[in-house]
Amino acid sequence: MRYITFIVFVLLFSACQQTTETKQEHSTAYQEKLQDPELFHRSMKQLTDVIVHDIFSPPVASRIYTYPSIAAYEVMVNAEPSYRSLEGQLTDLKDVPKPDPNLEYAFPLASLQAFLTVGKALIFSEEKMEKYERILKEEIMAHDIPEEVFERSVAYGNEMASHILKWSGGDNYKKTRTYPKYAINYSDDPGKWQPTPPSYMDGIEPHWREIRTMVIDSASQFTPPPPTAFSIDKNSKFYKETMEVYMALQEDEKEERTAIAQFWDCNPYTSHTHGHVMYATKKITPGGHWIGITKLACEKDSADFMKTIQAYTLTSIALFDAFISCWDEKYRSNLVRPETYINKYIDEDWYPTLQTPPFPEHTSGHSVISRASAVVLTDLFGDNFAFDDSTEVEYGLPVRSFNSFIEASEEAAISRLYGGIHYRPAIDYGVAQGEKVGNFILQELDMKAQMGQK
Repeated sequence: MRYITFIVFVLLFSACQQTTETKQEHSTAYQEKLQDPELFHRSMKQLTDVIVHDIFSPPVASRIYTYPSIAAYEVMVNAEPSYRSLEGQLTDLKDVPKPDPNLEYAFPLASLQAFLTVGKALIFSEEKMEKYERILKEEIMAHDIPEEVFERSVAYGNEMASHILKWSGGDNYKKTRTYPKYAINYSDDPGKWQPTPPSYMDGIEPHWREIRTMVIDSASQFTPPPPTAFSIDKNSKFYKETMEVYMALQEDEKEERTAIAQFWDCNPYTSHTHGHVMYATKKITPGGHWIGITKLACEKDSADFMKTIQAYTLTSIALFDAFISCWDEKYRSNLVRPETYINKYIDEDWYPTLQTPPFPEHTSGHSVISRASAVVLTDLFGDNFAFDDSTEVEYGLPVRSFNSFIEASEEAAISRLYGGIHYRPAIDYGVAQGEKVGNFILQELDMKAQMGQK
């Protein structure tokens, strides 16, 4: 009898052990499937598509990229001990919610939930994000994730999203929505910015310098040198700088320079007028282009889920602070655009290759934000990281290849001269400004193992 009892006990113990092992294998299986970085790439692309659809300006778009990315990152650091939270490192970010250490979570799911929830709160077309979220969750549930883990993870993602949104509410964005539009006095000073054709839009985000920065001390921390003094004297430096813009596409390299200008156009709203008919085309913003480059870099590097989120987060923070730094100078120097100057003093029939953006000239936004992005991406993926930039293919433009992020940022910067919308100093000073912003962010942020590792 004792022998039979012993046999039964052994069989039961073996069965229980096999069941436990099966559950562990099951748990490991769904956790591994959720570590697919493509889940996050797709979510970021969805956010980009909605930003394009809703026509957000470049500075505002940078804000929409940044807060969701930070929310996703703050969730994932709980599963990655080699990474450090940004709490206490980003301005006013504190008391970030933590998960229960005694409970199981699917942190990638929680991270995606936080990202999508914050992103949805910052755009207009919420239904597009909600539809995508439903499809994504159905896909995740098909991985046989336990119901209690699924619900707990979603709840933690929502908790993180709520905290990040509350933090974002203190960055002065909503307050600046109530500020007056940029006032233009056409008889004041011919060297000051004026709206340009064909839409003659008001100056975009004249109060962006008042947005709370992420890492840099203030909007004016890296103030660039002022632009060249305005002059209509043909022997003046300013006139010569204007002539460089005027003649930029009248040389042997016209075809290549035009291609470069068009590739880096990144105008979220380009107006077209044919007779009495006016319509617009929409594209990604300059920041959206660098978010696309981040994706390409992650894929080439075979970056895992965590490094992918970290790359997007670091790039978006660089974009955010770079736009604030740039816009601070734009509305301080308030310089006239080449199109206005050339039409008035050189050639009334001239028009730029690219449509002039609706804000002052100095410094070049592309130059500042591209260099800041290139600096942080170089820190993550290394010098001489060659890549094929296919970001603009969906907008009808060919792939362009670069030997490094810095090389790409240099082409992005000079593209604005080729496009007829910036003078040389705005480009050169803008690159230096972006370099300082990017390096300062790397100096101040400690994200441990991933920072500085190539």
